[in-house]
Amino acid sequence: MTLIGMLHHREDPQKVRRAYAYSAVAKAEGIPFFYFTPGKVNMKDRTINGKIYENGIWQEKQFPFPDVIYNASYPLTDKAEEIVDFLAEIIPFTSHSVGDKSYVNKLIKKGEMFAQYLIPSMDLIDAKRFMQMVRLYPKVIMKPVSGNQGKGIVFIEKEGNDKYRVNETGDISIYTKQELVEFTIRKIQEQQYLAQQFISCQIKTGQVYDFRLHVQKNGEGKWVITSIYPRIGTIGSIAPNIGSGGYTGYLDIFLQKEFNDSWYNIKKTLEYFAISFSNHFDSLYDDVSLDELGIDVGMDENQKLWLFEVNWRPGAPIIFNCELDVARNTVQYAKYLAENSQRNVNE
Repeated sequence: MTLIGMLHHREDPQKVRRAYAYSAVAKAEGIPFFYFTPGKVNMKDRTINGKIYENGIWQEKQFPFPDVIYNASYPLTDKAEEIVDFLAEIIPFTSHSVGDKSYVNKLIKKGEMFAQYLIPSMDLIDAKRFMQMVRLYPKVIMKPVSGNQGKGIVFIEKEGNDKYRVNETGDISIYTKQELVEFTIRKIQEQQYLAQQFISCQIKTGQVYDFRLHVQKNGEGKWVITSIYPRIGTIGSIAPNIGSGGYTGYLDIFLQKEFNDSWYNIKKTLEYFAISFSNHFDSLYDDVSLDELGIDVGMDENQKLWLFEVNWRPGAPIIFNCELDVARNTVQYAKYLAENSQRNVNE
């Protein structure tokens, strides 16, 4: 019988909301499941002092090494990283990073099949090249390569001759060309950025929006749609991120309101894109198999899809109560991964 271990850096599983959901789903599926941290791993004896949810509390018990590990977070110390690397050598992990925004864009471009959905972009390493992009496109956006939840995004828009309107997290400044060059140089020195043409995706009220396509692998190792939903930004915002005050809605209701008779065709387009892109994107990684993606896409005024971002370990929106759906797919995929890995070893 497959034994699943959930690996997280937090000592107390009560502080990890997902832990209970995964434990409950695993129990319902009849699959043994325990929670543990790197510090509880005995590499010599190949045992782990983990925690199992029984009789309404998390109880500590000793377990053998699991057949598969759901690696739910990064190791925080060098010692923890050493232990995680040791485990990854001998036990299949469910989750693998897709890389940063720049790497993902280059990989998709190289893969060609979905390159048409990429927004024109460049690594922001040279202020002179960036100014060429600003001249080429009326609106440009700067994104931290390793950022998330819309943090650190900068929006640049032409405003008359030799004037540029810069929106940095709601702070508006008007810069001359030289001032914008100096601003860009400062940004490059702070961290790595990706510069992109700004694609306008707006609802009838003028608010920006995008679609989150949340996909996972199931118990057969196949990609399935966990949820698709719109994310709408607050009035005046440049990104519809939930962490920045944006909100979500129900897909059918949103599409019917915004696209009238076209709503059903758009829904089917999003569903087809979610699965076909995931299959292709997964195939671009030679040494790992991906398990879960949050694909952010937008739709311009001509109803053309644009690929904004591909996220690893996306969070499910609370209002949809998707936690159990996410947990069920993860647990079933973990079982599939363990059994498939064992089958390969036996062969």
